[in-house]
Amino acid sequence: MNEHARTFAASTAVRDEVPLLIGLMGPSGGGKTFSALRLGKGIQTVTGGDIYGIDTEARRMLHYADMFTFKHVPFQAPFGALDYLEALRFCVKQGGRVIIVDSQSHEHEGPGGLLDFHEKELDRLAGDDYAKRERVKMLAWQKPKAARRKLINGMMQMEANFIFCFRSKTTAKPVKVNGKTEVVQQGFMPIAGDEFVFEQTVNCLLLPGAGGVPSWQSEYIGERQMMKLPEQFRAIFGESKPLDENIGRQLAEWAKGASSKAKQQTADNDFGDEDATDRINAIDKELAAAAEKGWAALKAAWDQLAEDIKDILRSALNTRHKVRAREVDRAANGKQAEAS
Repeated sequence: MNEHARTFAASTAVRDEVPLLIGLMGPSGGGKTFSALRLGKGIQTVTGGDIYGIDTEARRMLHYADMFTFKHVPFQAPFGALDYLEALRFCVKQGGRVIIVDSQSHEHEGPGGLLDFHEKELDRLAGDDYAKRERVKMLAWQKPKAARRKLINGMMQMEANFIFCFRSKTTAKPVKVNGKTEVVQQGFMPIAGDEFVFEQTVNCLLLPGAGGVPSWQSEYIGERQMMKLPEQFRAIFGESKPLDENIGRQLAEWAKGASSKAKQQTADNDFGDEDATDRINAIDKELAAAAEKGWAALKAAWDQLAEDIKDILRSALNTRHKVRAREVDRAANGKQAEAS
Protein backbone atom coordinates (compact mmCIF):
# COMPACT_ATOMS: atom_id res chain seq x y z
CA MET A 1 0.00 0.00 0.00
CA ASN A 2 1.47 3.34 -1.07
CA GLU A 3 1.65 5.98 1.61
CA HIS A 4 0.13 9.33 0.76
CA ALA A 5 2.92 11.91 0.64
CA ARG A 6 2.10 15.24 2.21
CA THR A 7 4.09 18.43 2.42
CA PHE A 8 3.94 21.09 5.11
CA ALA A 9 5.32 24.59 5.52
CA ALA A 10 6.10 26.66 8.59
CA SER A 11 6.34 30.41 8.99
CA THR A 12 6.67 32.81 11.88
CA ALA A 13 3.37 32.97 13.73
CA VAL A 14 1.70 36.39 13.55
CA ARG A 15 -1.57 37.10 15.33
CA ASP A 16 -4.20 37.87 12.69
CA GLU A 17 -7.22 40.14 12.87
CA VAL A 18 -10.12 38.64 14.82
CA PRO A 19 -13.62 39.80 15.75
CA LEU A 20 -14.18 40.88 19.32
CA LEU A 21 -16.87 39.02 21.23
CA ILE A 22 -17.43 40.75 24.56
CA GLY A 23 -19.84 39.28 27.08
CA LEU A 24 -21.42 41.38 29.82
CA MET A 25 -23.31 39.19 32.26
CA GLY A 26 -25.23 40.08 35.39
CA PRO A 27 -28.65 40.79 36.86
CA SER A 28 -30.50 44.05 36.48
CA GLY A 29 -28.74 47.04 38.00
CA GLY A 30 -25.14 46.20 37.14
CA GLY A 31 -24.84 48.62 34.23
CA LYS A 32 -24.74 46.22 31.28
CA THR A 33 -26.42 48.42 28.65
CA PHE A 34 -24.59 51.61 29.54
CA SER A 35 -21.26 49.77 29.72
CA ALA A 36 -21.91 48.12 26.36
CA LEU A 37 -22.47 51.49 24.72
CA ARG A 38 -19.31 52.94 26.28
CA LEU A 39 -17.23 49.99 25.10
CA GLY A 40 -18.84 50.18 21.67
CA LYS A 41 -17.97 53.85 21.34
CA GLY A 42 -14.34 53.09 22.17
CA ILE A 43 -14.19 50.22 19.67
CA GLN A 44 -15.68 52.50 17.02
CA THR A 45 -12.72 54.91 17.31
CA VAL A 46 -10.53 52.08 15.94
CA THR A 47 -12.85 50.28 13.52
CA GLY A 48 -14.97 53.10 12.19
CA GLY A 49 -18.45 52.26 10.92
CA ASP A 50 -21.69 52.53 12.87
CA ILE A 51 -22.76 51.15 16.21
CA TYR A 52 -25.93 49.06 15.99
CA GLY A 53 -28.01 48.13 19.01
CA ILE A 54 -30.26 45.07 18.71
CA ASP A 55 -32.83 45.65 21.45
CA THR A 56 -34.95 42.79 22.79
CA GLU A 57 -35.70 44.67 26.03
CA ALA A 58 -38.78 46.69 25.04
CA ARG A 59 -36.72 49.57 23.53
CA ARG A 60 -34.75 50.19 26.74
CA MET A 61 -31.60 51.05 24.79
CA LEU A 62 -33.36 54.24 23.75
CA HIS A 63 -32.93 55.49 27.32
CA TYR A 64 -29.35 56.31 26.30
CA ALA A 65 -30.08 57.82 22.88
CA ASP A 66 -29.22 61.32 24.15
CA MET A 67 -25.80 60.15 25.34
CA PHE A 68 -24.64 57.92 22.48
CA THR A 69 -25.00 57.86 18.71
CA PHE A 70 -26.14 54.45 17.50
CA LYS A 71 -28.60 52.76 15.16
CA HIS A 72 -31.50 51.18 17.06
CA VAL A 73 -32.91 47.84 15.90
CA PRO A 74 -36.03 46.70 17.81
CA PHE A 75 -36.16 42.90 17.97
CA GLN A 76 -39.34 41.09 19.02
CA ALA A 77 -40.19 37.39 19.34
CA PRO A 78 -39.57 34.83 18.03
CA PHE A 79 -36.05 34.75 19.48
CA GLY A 80 -34.65 31.70 17.72
CA ALA A 81 -30.94 31.38 16.99
CA LEU A 82 -31.57 31.84 13.27
CA ASP A 83 -33.63 34.98 13.99
CA TYR A 84 -30.66 36.39 15.88
CA LEU A 85 -28.40 35.45 12.98
CA GLU A 86 -30.59 37.37 10.54
CA ALA A 87 -30.60 40.39 12.85
CA LEU A 88 -26.79 40.35 13.00
CA ARG A 89 -26.54 39.98 9.22
CA PHE A 90 -28.88 42.93 8.76
CA CYS A 91 -26.70 45.16 10.94
CA VAL A 92 -23.48 44.17 9.18
CA LYS A 93 -25.06 44.66 5.76
CA GLN A 94 -26.16 48.16 6.79
CA GLY A 95 -22.59 49.09 7.71
CA GLY A 96 -22.43 48.13 11.38
CA ARG A 97 -18.91 47.48 12.66
CA VAL A 98 -19.89 47.36 16.34
CA ILE A 99 -23.05 45.43 17.19
CA ILE A 100 -24.53 45.37 20.69
CA VAL A 101 -27.11 42.69 21.49
CA ASP A 102 -29.20 43.52 24.54
CA SER A 103 -30.13 40.88 25.47
CA GLN A 104 -28.75 37.61 24.12
CA SER A 105 -30.54 35.68 26.87
CA HIS A 106 -33.80 35.59 24.91
CA GLU A 107 -32.09 33.21 22.46
CA HIS A 108 -31.92 30.73 25.33
CA GLU A 109 -35.20 31.06 27.24
CA GLY A 110 -37.37 33.52 25.30
CA PRO A 111 -40.31 32.66 23.01
CA GLY A 112 -38.85 30.76 20.07
CA GLY A 113 -35.51 30.37 21.87
CA LEU A 114 -33.58 27.18 22.41
CA LEU A 115 -35.63 25.86 25.34
CA ASP A 116 -38.89 26.66 23.58
CA PHE A 117 -37.60 25.03 20.37
CA HIS A 118 -36.74 21.89 22.34
CA GLU A 119 -40.21 21.72 23.83
CA LYS A 120 -41.80 22.03 20.39
CA GLU A 121 -39.53 19.23 19.10
CA LEU A 122 -40.76 17.02 21.95
CA ASP A 123 -44.33 17.81 20.94
CA ARG A 124 -43.54 16.92 17.34
CA LEU A 125 -41.75 13.68 18.16
CA ALA A 126 -43.88 12.37 21.02
CA GLY A 127 -46.99 14.47 21.49
CA ASP A 128 -48.65 13.73 24.84
CA ASP A 129 -46.96 10.35 25.25
CA TYR A 130 -44.87 11.26 28.31
CA ALA A 131 -42.99 7.96 28.39
CA LYS A 132 -41.92 8.53 24.79
CA ARG A 133 -41.05 12.17 25.54
CA GLU A 134 -38.50 10.91 28.06
CA ARG A 135 -37.04 8.50 25.51
CA VAL A 136 -36.62 11.15 22.77
CA LYS A 137 -35.52 14.00 25.04
CA MET A 138 -31.91 13.88 23.80
CA LEU A 139 -32.96 13.54 20.16
CA ALA A 140 -35.15 16.62 20.52
CA TRP A 141 -32.06 18.74 21.21
CA GLN A 142 -30.61 18.01 17.77
CA LYS A 143 -32.30 20.76 15.78
CA PRO A 144 -32.17 23.49 18.45
CA LYS A 145 -28.46 22.86 19.05
CA ALA A 146 -27.75 22.80 15.30
CA ALA A 147 -29.47 26.19 14.93
CA ARG A 148 -27.35 27.67 17.73
CA ARG A 149 -24.16 26.31 16.14
CA LYS A 150 -25.19 27.91 12.85
CA LEU A 151 -25.61 31.22 14.69
CA ILE A 152 -22.15 30.95 16.26
CA ASN A 153 -20.44 29.89 13.03
CA GLY A 154 -22.20 32.59 11.02
CA MET A 155 -21.31 35.27 13.54
CA MET A 156 -17.63 34.31 13.45
CA GLN A 157 -17.55 34.94 9.69
CA MET A 158 -18.82 38.51 9.96
CA GLU A 159 -16.51 41.52 9.75
CA ALA A 160 -17.78 43.18 12.89
CA ASN A 161 -17.26 43.28 16.64
CA PHE A 162 -19.96 42.14 19.04
CA ILE A 163 -21.00 42.98 22.59
CA PHE A 164 -23.52 40.58 24.12
CA CYS A 165 -25.49 41.40 27.26
CA PHE A 166 -26.58 38.34 29.21
CA ARG A 167 -29.21 38.42 31.94
CA SER A 168 -28.15 36.43 35.00
CA LYS A 169 -29.88 34.80 37.94
CA THR A 170 -28.73 33.08 41.11
CA THR A 171 -28.58 29.33 40.76
CA ALA A 172 -27.65 26.25 42.76
CA LYS A 173 -27.03 22.66 41.78
CA PRO A 174 -26.66 19.33 43.57
CA VAL A 175 -23.08 18.08 43.92
CA LYS A 176 -21.77 14.79 45.34
CA VAL A 177 -19.52 15.47 48.36
CA ASN A 178 -18.08 12.45 50.20
CA GLY A 179 -20.86 10.29 48.86
CA LYS A 180 -23.58 12.69 49.90
CA THR A 181 -25.54 15.08 47.72
CA GLU A 182 -25.21 18.71 48.72
CA VAL A 183 -26.76 21.77 47.11
CA VAL A 184 -23.96 24.15 46.11
CA GLN A 185 -24.69 27.80 45.33
CA GLN A 186 -23.31 28.87 41.93
CA GLY A 187 -23.85 32.61 42.18
CA PHE A 188 -25.15 34.73 39.30
CA MET A 189 -25.11 32.57 36.18
CA PRO A 190 -25.78 33.94 32.67
CA ILE A 191 -29.02 32.86 31.05
CA ALA A 192 -27.40 31.41 27.96
CA GLY A 193 -25.91 28.23 26.61
CA ASP A 194 -22.40 27.43 27.85
CA GLU A 195 -21.15 26.98 24.31
CA PHE A 196 -22.18 30.56 23.46
CA VAL A 197 -20.72 32.09 26.61
CA PHE A 198 -17.42 30.26 26.15
CA GLU A 199 -17.02 31.75 22.65
CA GLN A 200 -16.58 35.22 24.13
CA THR A 201 -13.16 36.84 23.85
CA VAL A 202 -13.65 38.31 27.32
CA ASN A 203 -16.59 37.83 29.69
CA CYS A 204 -17.30 40.37 32.45
CA LEU A 205 -19.49 39.90 35.53
CA LEU A 206 -21.41 43.03 36.56
CA LEU A 207 -23.01 42.53 39.95
CA PRO A 208 -26.00 44.55 41.23
CA GLY A 209 -24.96 48.11 41.96
CA ALA A 210 -21.56 47.59 40.28
CA GLY A 211 -21.89 50.77 38.24
CA GLY A 212 -20.15 49.08 35.33
CA VAL A 213 -17.15 47.87 37.38
CA PRO A 214 -16.53 44.19 36.51
CA SER A 215 -15.79 41.60 39.18
CA TRP A 216 -12.95 39.16 38.48
CA GLN A 217 -13.02 37.23 41.76
CA SER A 218 -15.86 35.34 43.41
CA GLU A 219 -16.53 32.86 46.21
CA TYR A 220 -18.97 31.03 43.90
CA ILE A 221 -17.63 28.35 41.60
CA GLY A 222 -20.25 29.08 38.92
CA GLU A 223 -19.33 32.75 38.66
CA ARG A 224 -15.62 31.88 38.48
CA GLN A 225 -16.29 29.47 35.63
CA MET A 226 -18.23 32.05 33.63
CA MET A 227 -15.72 34.90 34.03
CA LYS A 228 -13.16 35.07 31.26
CA LEU A 229 -10.11 37.31 31.40
CA PRO A 230 -7.28 36.03 29.18
CA GLU A 231 -3.72 36.88 30.11
CA GLN A 232 -3.31 39.34 27.22
CA PHE A 233 -6.09 41.52 28.65
CA ARG A 234 -5.06 41.62 32.32
CA ALA A 235 -3.25 44.92 31.95
CA ILE A 236 -6.27 46.48 30.22
CA PHE A 237 -8.55 45.45 33.09
CA GLY A 238 -5.90 45.82 35.79
CA GLU A 239 -7.51 48.85 37.40
CA SER A 240 -10.83 48.47 39.21
CA LYS A 241 -12.94 50.99 37.33
CA PRO A 242 -16.09 51.13 35.16
CA LEU A 243 -15.93 49.72 31.65
CA ASP A 244 -15.32 52.72 29.40
CA GLU A 245 -14.35 53.99 25.98
CA ASN A 246 -10.62 53.60 26.61
CA ILE A 247 -11.00 49.91 27.44
CA GLY A 248 -13.04 49.45 24.26
CA ARG A 249 -10.35 51.18 22.22
CA GLN A 250 -7.58 49.01 23.65
CA LEU A 251 -9.55 45.82 22.98
CA ALA A 252 -10.17 46.92 19.39
CA GLU A 253 -6.48 47.68 18.86
CA TRP A 254 -5.61 44.18 20.07
CA ALA A 255 -8.27 42.65 17.81
CA LYS A 256 -6.77 44.25 14.72
CA GLY A 257 -3.84 41.87 15.05
CA ALA A 258 -0.20 42.37 14.25
CA SER A 259 -0.57 40.96 10.75
CA SER A 260 -3.33 43.35 9.67
CA LYS A 261 -1.43 46.30 11.09
CA ALA A 262 1.72 45.21 9.32
CA LYS A 263 -0.17 44.84 6.04
CA GLN A 264 -1.59 48.32 6.39
CA GLN A 265 1.88 49.66 7.05
CA THR A 266 3.29 47.92 3.99
CA ALA A 267 0.58 49.47 1.84
CA ASP A 268 1.52 52.89 3.13
CA ASN A 269 5.23 52.31 2.55
CA ASP A 270 4.82 50.39 -0.75
CA PHE A 271 6.89 47.33 0.07
CA GLY A 272 6.04 43.64 0.40
CA ASP A 273 3.81 42.20 3.11
CA GLU A 274 6.39 39.58 4.07
CA ASP A 275 9.11 42.17 4.60
CA ALA A 276 6.83 44.32 6.73
CA THR A 277 5.71 41.41 8.87
CA ASP A 278 9.31 40.33 9.46
CA ARG A 279 10.19 43.89 10.41
CA ILE A 280 7.37 44.14 12.95
CA ASN A 281 8.20 40.72 14.40
CA ALA A 282 11.85 41.70 14.81
CA ILE A 283 10.97 44.89 16.67
CA ASP A 284 8.49 43.01 18.82
CA LYS A 285 11.27 40.59 19.82
CA GLU A 286 13.53 43.53 20.68
CA LEU A 287 10.83 44.91 22.97
CA ALA A 288 10.42 41.50 24.58
CA ALA A 289 14.16 41.35 25.23
CA ALA A 290 14.10 44.84 26.72
CA ALA A 291 11.20 43.87 28.99
CA GLU A 292 13.39 41.12 30.46
CA LYS A 293 15.61 43.92 31.81
CA GLY A 294 12.75 45.82 33.43
CA TRP A 295 10.56 48.84 32.80
CA ALA A 296 13.38 51.37 32.37
CA ALA A 297 14.96 49.34 29.57
CA LEU A 298 11.59 48.73 27.91
CA LYS A 299 10.70 52.43 28.01
CA ALA A 300 14.06 53.37 26.50
CA ALA A 301 13.55 50.90 23.63
CA TRP A 302 9.98 52.08 23.09
CA ASP A 303 10.90 55.77 23.01
CA GLN A 304 13.32 55.12 20.14
CA LEU A 305 10.61 53.77 17.84
CA ALA A 306 8.93 55.80 15.10
CA GLU A 307 5.31 56.76 15.72
CA ASP A 308 3.97 54.54 12.92
CA ILE A 309 5.67 51.51 14.47
CA LYS A 310 4.34 52.47 17.90
CA ASP A 311 0.81 52.51 16.50
CA ILE A 312 1.23 48.93 15.30
CA LEU A 313 2.83 47.58 18.48
CA ARG A 314 1.02 49.61 21.12
CA SER A 315 -1.35 46.77 21.97
CA ALA A 316 1.58 44.35 22.37
CA LEU A 317 3.29 46.88 24.63
CA ASN A 318 0.27 47.24 26.90
CA THR A 319 -0.86 43.61 27.03
CA ARG A 320 2.48 41.75 27.07
CA HIS A 321 5.68 43.72 27.41
CA LYS A 322 4.62 46.07 30.21
CA VAL A 323 3.28 43.13 32.19
CA ARG A 324 6.56 41.25 31.84
CA ALA A 325 8.70 44.31 32.65
CA ARG A 326 6.77 44.89 35.86
CA GLU A 327 7.19 41.25 36.84
CA VAL A 328 10.96 41.58 36.32
CA ASP A 329 11.07 44.75 38.42
CA ARG A 330 9.05 43.17 41.22
CA ALA A 331 11.36 40.15 41.27
CA ALA A 332 14.42 42.38 41.37
CA ASN A 333 12.98 44.48 44.21
CA GLY A 334 12.22 41.30 46.14
CA LYS A 335 15.80 40.10 45.83
CA GLN A 336 17.11 43.47 47.00
CA ALA A 337 14.83 43.30 50.04
CA GLU A 338 16.09 39.82 50.92
CA ALA A 339 19.71 40.95 50.57
CA SER A 340 19.17 43.87 52.93
